[in-house]
Amino acid sequence: MVGVGEIAPDFEGRTGDGGKLALASLRGRPLVLYFYPKANTLGCTIEARGFAEHYSEFQKAGVGVVGVSVDTVEDQHGFSEKCQLPFPLIADADKSIARRYGALGLLGVAKRVTFLIDADGKILEVHQGALPGAHVKIALERLVTGSAVSGPKPSTPGDAGP
Repeated sequence: MVGVGEIAPDFEGRTGDGGKLALASLRGRPLVLYFYPKANTLGCTIEARGFAEHYSEFQKAGVGVVGVSVDTVEDQHGFSEKCQLPFPLIADADKSIARRYGALGLLGVAKRVTFLIDADGKILEVHQGALPGAHVKIALERLVTGSAVSGPKPSTPGDAGP
């Protein structure tokens, strides 16, 4: 698994709306990159809605949020709409992103793991665990209310969202 202090591996993936998103395009501000096992499951829904509920706080702090699972673009689209997510979900159906991060589990789905990445692309913290609420809480503590954020904050909240 990619560890603290390493540069987050770049990738380009398809989002739930069918567009493309490259990690490199998000450099310049801190990022929460979270992997989750399966769209539309209970734990993953709780986690996604938790990030959505606090998204305005992440934006105000200049922090982006991106979710990744090995689901299809169609599944990601439906999940995003169901949960009314204001941030992108990456469809990693070929599992290449999860493999690159060391986040692919034994059953062929992503592990629940969250990478906190600084504005320069360096991994500040890695959190693994089954409890979805803990991932949101740690991201908030470290990147919104803590001192882990590096780089300038945006001048307006609209500048912060991915």
